[in-house]
Amino acid sequence: MVRETRLAATDFVYPLFVCPGKGVKREIGAMPGNYQMSVDEVVKECAEVAGLGIPAVLLFGLPESKDAEGSGAYAADGIVQRAVRAIKAEVKNLLVVCDVCLCEYTSHGHCGRIAAGDVDNDSTLELLAQAALAQVEAGADIVAPSDMMDGRVGAIRRALDERGFAQIPILAYAAKYASVFYGPFREAAESAPQFGDRRGYQMDPANQREAMREIALDIEEGADIIMVKPALPYLDVIYRAKQEFRLPVAAYQVSGEYSMIVAAARNGWLDQERAMWESLTAIKRAGADLILTYFAKEAARKL
Repeated sequence: MVRETRLAATDFVYPLFVCPGKGVKREIGAMPGNYQMSVDEVVKECAEVAGLGIPAVLLFGLPESKDAEGSGAYAADGIVQRAVRAIKAEVKNLLVVCDVCLCEYTSHGHCGRIAAGDVDNDSTLELLAQAALAQVEAGADIVAPSDMMDGRVGAIRRALDERGFAQIPILAYAAKYASVFYGPFREAAESAPQFGDRRGYQMDPANQREAMREIALDIEEGADIIMVKPALPYLDVIYRAKQEFRLPVAAYQVSGEYSMIVAAARNGWLDQERAMWESLTAIKRAGADLILTYFAKEAARKL
């Protein structure tokens, strides 16, 4: 009766990895219980997700081939675009959120176009806007730019508005830190950088005030939902974002946060269910309105 923070299935967004082929459901070694799935299998998964009362999924794509420009991200027949059309045709009452980034699609594994051996922020914006537009034209309900290029929210907002999609919300990865906890995801999405790292455009884990500046800039450019990523190491950032900004706040419990709990539980070091509840409750207690989590199905079943 006196519990202050309560979880519900409607708090969750469930991330999914879409790959080429048919009948493919390949478990991700570093993320037990999660899979690379072909479009037909993703549709089945989405039907189950909707049946559990989870309101949304987030799609990441593994293209048939990669190139320096990440063209699979914005091709009309790209893997995510095909998945969106299939989900929308078969599954009702489920929001489809699409990750907007180039790292899964580029041969070099970085989130933007490369010029003179480095990621070129400004020339990347056009490609990100094209990717968001392709996803929305396929039927996406929300686009979620995760690249951390400066100005990308504004570029995407303008591109969508010009094509008559002013009603499509942008869920901005507004405070995305250069975190070690992304490690398992890079296996899942096959997106590890081929040289260097992403610290030039993702945030220093030591900085909190910078996160507030980044969030404010994204809101100024037209973000509708702001996100902090990862979640557990940055509960203070989630809390401060909730206090300072009058927008919905999302938090991403990333692959490493999920995998360390599962691995410890498999070694008998802690109770997986209790660790799941405690971590998800902490994220919501800090102020998250939405939680992107690989525990979404397990938590929703138990709720």
